[in-house]
Amino acid sequence: MSRIGKSPIVITAGVTVEVKDGIITVKGKKGQLTQEFSDVTVKVEGDQVLVERSSDHKDQRAKHGLYRSLISNMIVGVSEGFTKELELVGVGYRASNQGQKLDLALGYSHNIVLEVAPEVVVETISEKGKNPIVKLTSFDKQLLGQVAAKIRGFRKPEPYKGKGVKFVGEVLRRKAGKSA
Repeated sequence: MSRIGKSPIVITAGVTVEVKDGIITVKGKKGQLTQEFSDVTVKVEGDQVLVERSSDHKDQRAKHGLYRSLISNMIVGVSEGFTKELELVGVGYRASNQGQKLDLALGYSHNIVLEVAPEVVVETISEKGKNPIVKLTSFDKQLLGQVAAKIRGFRKPEPYKGKGVKFVGEVLRRKAGKSA
């Protein structure tokens, strides 16, 4: 039995969960999310959501914990939301935004302009003497991670000087340079 899959998910106040024809819908104050599921059964009992499987088949075992985690993330997302912060480390690296357009100067010959999905709120923080920070906020954890990974992919941190786009708090493995 999946240890993650068998624990019930508590529905927080102000969140409604509906299960219909293999699709679960979660509504809350931040928004609405839907997720298709298969090979497991999802039941709403009172203020709890239970994810169960009918057999010990490999596909069902694999999806048991997965769908429980996805549903849990949906409930947390529509009630509280998620935040990711990216730090731009490097001389001349800058970030600015106008609405949903994120403008990044990452040492290339041209700036990178990224149109961010409307579900993700973009905020840029630039303080003198500190690295610029791009703050992403959303109720959809999957979309938020996808947008953050795309921004990080424009200039991944390199191991010698640590320059690039990294998550705030991320620890980089540094390498020693050339030795004489």
